[in-house]
Amino acid sequence: MAVQSKLIDGAIKCSCQEYIHPWTASCVNGAAGILLSSAPSSMRTYCIVYLLALVMKMRIPRLLDIKHTIIGILTSSAFLTTNAYLFSLMVCVVRRLVGGFHLSTVALIPTFIASFAALCIERPARRTPLALYVANEGTEALWNMLEAHGLVRSIPNGQVLILGCSLTALLYMYRRGVHKSKVKDVTFKALAVLMAKGEEGPMKATEVPSKQVSSRPPLNLRSLSAYVQLYDRLRNRKHPSCPHREGCGTYVLLGGLKPLLGGVGLQVGLKLLLNIGRIVKLKMDWRKQIFTRNSLQLGLALGSFSLIFKAVSCVLRNACGYDAAYFAIPAGLLGSIGLLQYPNITISLYVMWKALQMLYNWGSEENVLPKVPHFNMVLYASFTAVLFHCAILEASSIRNSYYKFLVNISGRRINLFDRRPFQSLGLKSHDRLQEVIKRLKIDMTNPLPIMPLTV
Repeated sequence: MAVQSKLIDGAIKCSCQEYIHPWTASCVNGAAGILLSSAPSSMRTYCIVYLLALVMKMRIPRLLDIKHTIIGILTSSAFLTTNAYLFSLMVCVVRRLVGGFHLSTVALIPTFIASFAALCIERPARRTPLALYVANEGTEALWNMLEAHGLVRSIPNGQVLILGCSLTALLYMYRRGVHKSKVKDVTFKALAVLMAKGEEGPMKATEVPSKQVSSRPPLNLRSLSAYVQLYDRLRNRKHPSCPHREGCGTYVLLGGLKPLLGGVGLQVGLKLLLNIGRIVKLKMDWRKQIFTRNSLQLGLALGSFSLIFKAVSCVLRNACGYDAAYFAIPAGLLGSIGLLQYPNITISLYVMWKALQMLYNWGSEENVLPKVPHFNMVLYASFTAVLFHCAILEASSIRNSYYKFLVNISGRRINLFDRRPFQSLGLKSHDRLQEVIKRLKIDMTNPLPIMPLTV
């Protein structure tokens, strides 16, 4: 009782109506309103997601594919709608139980409960991708929040360092052949496209002669044909331990050229897709949108990473006389220099979380790490709680795209939540919200959200 009394005395005396549903005195109406307004937005969001997934299969959909797509859209929409509805409801329930609001009960605890419960609705196959997505968003938001309070400090090209280390870990597993027995994931298929089959594990035992005597006559560098022969020797030279068929020089050059062309094609294709409306209206500025150095950045990053990785791997094989999976570590770290061409925090954090996921799966399969039940659900609920905490108390910490997503899902309610009662926490939540509204040019003329249910 003494602990409960201390909690109540230290709480911010603010009703849930003042904070989360100032347009209605009823908590039930407040939760029901967000339920009705989030359902259409959730349906639109997942219609796009599942239809894109259907198109990406690159084949005419069968009746079974259409059935699974419809069920997936309905299930995922129900999950997202429930998450929004339960958040509003849990805020009111927790406030009544505690007797007020604390830093942890404004958003963190209610969101964790709501997110964990809502994820039970979603299909098990979708839970891990959702957890990785919010972990990506939440990690950046958490870092921005800590940096704003002076607790951490960013370093130049830190995102490149994260991406380089993550790719190195993935490539080490790829060279170990983990993807063939222990951890099967579509990410390894992407690595196979980037690295080709030449670097795929597991390692095959190769008998390398201790000493090779060259039977080729010495070159007479005074003749032109000697330089042609020298070029041919360099192009076709290959150590017996190298797993690729062609010469090391050809292997390295083609290994850089193919990802370069693929990256440029991918980036140009995405730009064309995003500007399809302008192309149809003949208003596309081709010079500024396509024919720029920005269109080369992804290709240059992938190409140079692959080229350096393969070059270092071949040098190590030639120098040591054998092949080993751990060669991927120095090769990957040195290849990270090429990633400076395309620094992107979103991609870096996504690859980091994928690498951590697969390292954990590998460790649990080898009985090195314990298997935590429902870990993906706990991860999702934890980082969703961080995102909601930032969106309400430190709105400038989260990405603009995610804040817009919350605006749509909540039916504009997240802008109307009153942060002024929490000014005593010292986070300047109301001022930060006004900065975000101004930066994103959000219309605040309407004092009511979608489906306010004021009656």
